[in-house]
Amino acid sequence: MENYRGVLVFAEQREGNLQNVALELLGEARKIANKLNVEVSALLVGHKIEKLADALFEYGADKVYVVDDKDYNYYSTDHYAHVFTEAIKQLKPEIVLIGATSIGRDLAPRVSARLGTGLTADCTSLDVDVEKRLLLQTRPAFGGNVMATIICPNHRPQMATVRPGVMEKNYEKGRTGKVEKLNIPKIESKVKVLNVVKEAKKAVSLSEAKVIVAGGRGVGSKEGFKLIEELAKVLGGEVGASRAAVEAGYITKDHQVGQTGQTVKPELYIACGISGAIQHLAGMQSSRTIIAINKDPNAPIFKVCDYGIVGEIKEVIPALIEELKNK
Repeated sequence: MENYRGVLVFAEQREGNLQNVALELLGEARKIANKLNVEVSALLVGHKIEKLADALFEYGADKVYVVDDKDYNYYSTDHYAHVFTEAIKQLKPEIVLIGATSIGRDLAPRVSARLGTGLTADCTSLDVDVEKRLLLQTRPAFGGNVMATIICPNHRPQMATVRPGVMEKNYEKGRTGKVEKLNIPKIESKVKVLNVVKEAKKAVSLSEAKVIVAGGRGVGSKEGFKLIEELAKVLGGEVGASRAAVEAGYITKDHQVGQTGQTVKPELYIACGISGAIQHLAGMQSSRTIIAINKDPNAPIFKVCDYGIVGEIKEVIPALIEELKNK
């Protein structure tokens, strides 16, 4: 294991656009690498994507390794798993970080299995034991009732997928590094991408939102969520929801925040009628400012919020909306 050094980030891109989670991971990789006194590198796979290296340097990479081929223009499990596995064999990083996106969740376990190493999925926190050079990978376990810290002491690399919206970006304008092209022999994939069809539906971008107004079971109905939507509109934010609200049919799952939904970190998070179960807190407790509105003064959400309002949602929210509109 002594031959393995450095932190490698899978720089996920789609149609030539870097995914935010890749930049977030570089920020966390930089912190870990500084503690271990090693370099941060990023792996770019795609077609005509070398230009993206500049942004990766500015967000923390020391080196960017590029694998460019027209067959890698769209994500393919066979191609990407092969490239990523061979890149790790060549570069021998001690730590590999991947975004827990639809692509990352498909790719990471295949690569870890081929390498015969461990993988911790959906991490919400990372740290490092410098003396033992162990990555401390924390994630919710047992249905979100506990937070488990997992290590991989006997195999390298140590691999983890990390939820989008959890880690902090670290931007340094003008920072540069070294670009290297990796020579990895191609394989014949069993699958060919014939066409890509995008859903016309507007995506709910909770991970990018600066303000989120979220409703829980306490909202009471679909009609009740109209108040949530109105408050979010006045604040220029997005609408979130707890799992209980989604399962009750008040709103669709793409709005769900929590362990089984999206992880968010907005400037302002307003929790309306949300009790504060640990599964929900796992997805929003890193928000900069949390305001809770709940009629139950003993609701767990009040233990983590910055400001709490005990009262009926149907009375509190209209008063907030009126006050905001008058400003």
